[in-house]
Amino acid sequence: MTARSAVKAALTSQSIETPSWAYGNSGTRFKVFAQGGVPRSPREKLDDAAQVHRFTGVAPSVALHIPWDRVDDYGALAAYAKERGLRLGAINSNVFQDDDYRLGSVCHPDAVVRRKALDHLLECVDIMDATGSRDLKLWFADGTNYPGQDDIRARQDRLAEALAAVYERLGDQQRMLLEYKFFEPAFYTTDVPDWGTSYAHCLRLGPKARVVVDTGHHAPGTNIEFIVAVLLREGKLGGFDFNSRFYADDDLMVGAADPFQLFRIMYEVVRGGGFTPEVAFMLDQCHNIEPKIPAIIRSVMNVQEATAKALLVDREALAAAQAAGDVLGANAVLMDAFNTDVRPLLAEVREEQGLDPDPIAAYRASGWAERIVAERVGGEQAGWGA
Repeated sequence: MTARSAVKAALTSQSIETPSWAYGNSGTRFKVFAQGGVPRSPREKLDDAAQVHRFTGVAPSVALHIPWDRVDDYGALAAYAKERGLRLGAINSNVFQDDDYRLGSVCHPDAVVRRKALDHLLECVDIMDATGSRDLKLWFADGTNYPGQDDIRARQDRLAEALAAVYERLGDQQRMLLEYKFFEPAFYTTDVPDWGTSYAHCLRLGPKARVVVDTGHHAPGTNIEFIVAVLLREGKLGGFDFNSRFYADDDLMVGAADPFQLFRIMYEVVRGGGFTPEVAFMLDQCHNIEPKIPAIIRSVMNVQEATAKALLVDREALAAAQAAGDVLGANAVLMDAFNTDVRPLLAEVREEQGLDPDPIAAYRASGWAERIVAERVGGEQAGWGA
C-alpha cells in the first residue's frame, strides 16, 4: 500500500460523533436564538444527524444528553437511529440544571443532594444498557465561588465516592469518560478543573475510566497537544469534545479559532496510536447564529482536514531532523504537512465512497433545510434545558 492509499484508508475509517444538542436552539447567556426547522424531539434530531452522515460518510453516531433527550423507550430510539443508518453514542449526564445543584451535585455538602445526583448518573448507565452505548460522559459544574465556602479536600472525597459508585455499576464493555473545565460556572475552585485532576480520579478507579479532552476547556496558551500526548502514553485518553474558543468556553466550530492547534492535536493522536476506536471523536458545539446542519457538516470536514494533514506528516524525516537536532528542519516537516491543501484528497476519498465531493453544496442542493422549515411547524423546539 502506498503512503497516499494508506492516508485515504485511514480517512475512510474515521468516525466523528455528533451531539444531539447541537441540532437544537442555543445562544448566549442573554438570549437563546430560535431558527426555523429546529427539531422538536430526539427523533427529529436523529433525522438531522442522518443528513450529516449522508453527506460526510463519517458521522454514524449521535451522543444523547439526559434529560434533554429523555424518551419512554430507549430501545425504540436506538432502533429508530439504526433505520437511519446511525447508532446512539455516548450518554451525557446533566447534574447542573436543577436548583438543588446551586452548591454542587456529587460534591454538594448535603448528602441528600449528592444522592439525587448519583441516582441520575446511575439512571444514565441504565440508559446505556438500553441503547447499547459504550461511553458515559461526565461533566460536573461543581465548585465554589468564595474562599472558605466549602472544604476543598472534602469535595474531592465526595467526588471520588460518587465516581466509584458509578464505576461499579458499569458493564464489562462500558466506560466512564471524565471531562474537566478550568472555570465556569464556579469562579474560585472547580472540582474537576484540569486534566490532572481527571486523570488522578480515573487512575484510582481503573481501566474503564478515562479522561475526555474538551478543546475549549483550557486557559489561553495551554498546550493541549502535550496533554493529549501524555494521556495517550498512559493509556488514559478516552476521547475528545471538539470545539473552538477565543475567550472562554465558546463552543464554536472546531478549527475556527486555531486550525493549526487542531492539526497539532491530531498529529499527536496519530503519532501516539490514538487513531483507533478506543479514542472517541465527538463534536461538542452550540451553533447560535449559523444554520445548524451545515455548521455541523463544516465541523466534521474541519476535523477531516486536520486529520489528513496529520497523516501526511513525513514521520521518518521528522524523526531524522529531531535526532540531528535540526530545529528548523523538524519544524519545516510539520509546516509542510500543515500547509498542504488536502481538500482535493478528501474530495477524492468522498467520490470513491460514492459521496458528493462537496458535502456543504450537496446538502444545500438536497432541499432538506427547506423541507424541515415547512414541516416542523408547531410544538416546542429543542434547546437548552429541553
